[in-house]
Amino acid sequence: MKSTFKVLFYLKRNAESKSGEVMIMARITIDGKLCQFSTKLKINPKNWSVTTGKAIGRSVEITQINNLLEEVRSSLHNIYHEMQRRDNCITAEKVKNEFLGHGQTDVTLLNMFTKHNEDVKALVGISKSAATYQKYEITRKHLSEFIQYKYHLADISVKEITPMFINDFEVYLMTACKCGANTTAKFMQFFKRIIIIARNNGILIGDPFANYKIRIKKVDRGYLTEEEIAKISQKEFVSERLEQVRDVFIFSCFTGLAYIDVKNLTREHIRISFDGNLWIMTKRQKTDTAVNVPVLKIPKMILDKYEDKLPKGKLLPVISNQKLNSYLKEIGDVCGIQKNLTFHLARHTFATTTTLAKGVPIETVSKMLGHTNIETTQIYARITNSKISNDMKNLSDKFVGIEKIYKEVGMNQPFKAVGNESVTI
Repeated sequence: MKSTFKVLFYLKRNAESKSGEVMIMARITIDGKLCQFSTKLKINPKNWSVTTGKAIGRSVEITQINNLLEEVRSSLHNIYHEMQRRDNCITAEKVKNEFLGHGQTDVTLLNMFTKHNEDVKALVGISKSAATYQKYEITRKHLSEFIQYKYHLADISVKEITPMFINDFEVYLMTACKCGANTTAKFMQFFKRIIIIARNNGILIGDPFANYKIRIKKVDRGYLTEEEIAKISQKEFVSERLEQVRDVFIFSCFTGLAYIDVKNLTREHIRISFDGNLWIMTKRQKTDTAVNVPVLKIPKMILDKYEDKLPKGKLLPVISNQKLNSYLKEIGDVCGIQKNLTFHLARHTFATTTTLAKGVPIETVSKMLGHTNIETTQIYARITNSKISNDMKNLSDKFVGIEKIYKEVGMNQPFKAVGNESVTI
């Protein structure tokens, strides 16, 4: 629905000066709601037309007043039409304030993003991770380059973010930046976070993301089978570095810990729990969720191997994630494993091969992985054919009584074929 906009000039007759002149006021009306302000122009009431809202006469002074009033009217119309283009909400008060130079400076997208990222950076190590901060920074960089590419501007008002802007940015990420579908979706999630903040703070009224759906495609990252774990475990490496990377990787295959949580492990995280056994008791750096995992024999042997051999109380020789993943690819080649070995694959292997396939309930697996819901765990844990086979075997054992009855009764009933059907005689 189109809004109504009117500008009217009138006299403030109750405030007459000693010379007999009164102030000319301007009234702005938008959708029936009005506000007024002084034009700073004065006139004798006898030289004013209430009907036309203009000064009457042909003198130089009268002509000058009417010209100035027309300039005011024109400026107010221009401000109103500009606000129609850029703002979601227009009021008479906002038009007046902008005309008088009291209007708020538009909050720009990149400035707001920078402020947000500074806050995230300050929280790194407290409630945010360095990786999260880095992702926000990359998203801001892509947005900056997109605004320059699409609009030839250094920045853009948050109020100018439209569904078309969002769609164009998505296309830009997938074409100019060559981002995959899921990477693009992640960047859009970080971008949407800024829009949510703008809406929560009253900077935006509408939601440009209202009809935009962020879709994350399920990706099967895979996992190692028991045979593949054995191949890596028994391989003798000439390089000490490959051996250490193998040990750290296998440790995660049997504990489910993420890279950063393995790297941060110290003696204080290894404790004897209520059952008298060793447990890893820590918190996930990513989510600050408590993680409690019993230490099986294999990870215990790996811990013993490096005990008192590393500086700063570290338990395992963990190198940078980038280098570690590079060495894992080399290990995969040496062991003849045709899978993309990454450290995160160990976490999927723990969820699938080490636990779920061995009969550990998914609720228990979810707790050990530090997940807050089962749906996340289902992404990590796969139901393998061997798991189905074992489960059905256990199920079969529970039908022994019915099987015996059927064998004694049902199998002794002869069948006679009638047409295309078989019937019991």
